[in-house]
Amino acid sequence: MIISASRRTDIPAFFSEWFFNRIKEGYVLVPNPFNPKMLSKISLSPIVIDCIVFWTKNPEPMLNNLNQLQDYKYYFQFTLNPYGNKLEINLPSIEKRLDTFKRLSDKVGREKVIWRYDPILTNGEFNVTFHQERFAMIADELKDHTEKCMLGFIDHYPHILNATRQFNIQPLRKDKIENMAISFKNTINNYPSIQLETCTTKVDLRHLGITSGLCIDKILIERITGYPIFAQKDKNQRSVCNCIESIDIGTYESCQNGCIYCYAIKGKYNHIEYNMQKHDKNSPLLIGHPSENDIIKERKILSLRNDQFSLF
Repeated sequence: MIISASRRTDIPAFFSEWFFNRIKEGYVLVPNPFNPKMLSKISLSPIVIDCIVFWTKNPEPMLNNLNQLQDYKYYFQFTLNPYGNKLEINLPSIEKRLDTFKRLSDKVGREKVIWRYDPILTNGEFNVTFHQERFAMIADELKDHTEKCMLGFIDHYPHILNATRQFNIQPLRKDKIENMAISFKNTINNYPSIQLETCTTKVDLRHLGITSGLCIDKILIERITGYPIFAQKDKNQRSVCNCIESIDIGTYESCQNGCIYCYAIKGKYNHIEYNMQKHDKNSPLLIGHPSENDIIKERKILSLRNDQFSLF
């Protein structure tokens, strides 16, 4: 089993104490996003967990406690954008996050820290030239600290339209995408140890030498674990997503990064404040506590390890 922690919220930034408590307890309760009274009990035993994939914009709160994961295999999807607090309201400065990225990489290995330049968006301030220059700056800073950069492009979800209009963020034109992509590829060509890929097949840049990648990556997981796994494409993700199957242990409406383009909060910042008041680092649930009206079902969990080697 692969644990995703989490596409729904920034667990390393805001809930690391809770996460390590769940590791100690050996399980977590995860509400169904469409029916929060239905809870899945997920084992966190290292016997069945093949890999944990952390999604974060600021894993600094976890750095001094990574020894608690000595029985687990894991890697980080670390989003590092240069927008500042205009669009990513509550994040530390880019300088602090670059330092955190380097420290994390030095601790766990550069292959286990993926740089996400995502989402790419443009307006009068954050134009094509801005991205070309800032991407080159970040790439130079991280050249010895990562092996992969994932490019993602903004999705104009209905609930973020007011925010994107406020900042005059328009849908990306093909010519702008390709101008940036060519520049990004030329930059990365200076650093042969870094591979450049797109997140999802939504924007196809293969003709520019940029392949469509996987965030939950079978090849990387096999490299980290040291054994082959049997895993299918994740049917719970969008059709444009290449990721293999995983179980997400996060909860929507709980991330405090304040990114105006976020799909996981639907613009309801008051819900975040309410949910954070219910957060208890000792609860098996990320938000709140299970009640007598909840229905808890233990999910059957198996390792994806595949020991069936072909003789041919």
